[in-house]
Amino acid sequence: MRILVIHNFSKSHTAKWCRAVLLVSLAFITSSAAFASTKKTNNRVTGSEAKQAAARLSEMGYGSGRSALIAFQKYEGRKATGQLTRADFHAIMNATAPQPRDSGYRHVEVDLDRQVLLMIDDEGAVKKVLPVSTGSNKQYREKGMSGLAYTPRGRFKIYAKIAGWRKSPLGMLYYPNYFSDGLAIHGNSSVPDTPASHGCIRVPNSAAIDLYKQMPVGTIVLIYDKQSFVSGKDWVTNQE
Repeated sequence: MRILVIHNFSKSHTAKWCRAVLLVSLAFITSSAAFASTKKTNNRVTGSEAKQAAARLSEMGYGSGRSALIAFQKYEGRKATGQLTRADFHAIMNATAPQPRDSGYRHVEVDLDRQVLLMIDDEGAVKKVLPVSTGSNKQYREKGMSGLAYTPRGRFKIYAKIAGWRKSPLGMLYYPNYFSDGLAIHGNSSVPDTPASHGCIRVPNSAAIDLYKQMPVGTIVLIYDKQSFVSGKDWVTNQE
């Protein structure tokens, strides 16, 4: 009898211990899930905040829609997701408007490092910022052609334009603005976050027509990266 009592007590004690462990485990899992849910919720923005961010992006020259957010993310060196997170919201609300490398005259700048295009007005203020995709710097062999997918650095002028679609040897161009040896700033349905073109400067199709209207023949285009920059001010002085 004594042995039986001890055995029953041991089983009871073990069962209670198992139940305690199970309850602690469930509490931990529930707590972890709640924390993850809170963290996910905290990363979201409200509808009101989204409207504030959109207004601020427009005010700084980024325009509207998803491409505006992508242009901002690219310019600020953030991950270009096109999704507005809480961190992006705070960055937008505390950001200052983009500044041109060259000022005091109307021109266009293409920042290859940031992968953005800036339109500068007669007073030297940035009026529009667009996301772009430039030359991938890779060798290509397509459609009987081969070469290096390179976007040249330097200063250029728009020398020709075509309204609508243009079929080029390597693909379709939407409202192209030619700046160097057949290379153009043009609309494209694919504008990746990274350089991916054969050398042209791609902008979203949604922005191509307005850009076409804002860049008449003769418009100065400055294309640069962190190692290269050439001012176009002396060209403007000579024209005067």
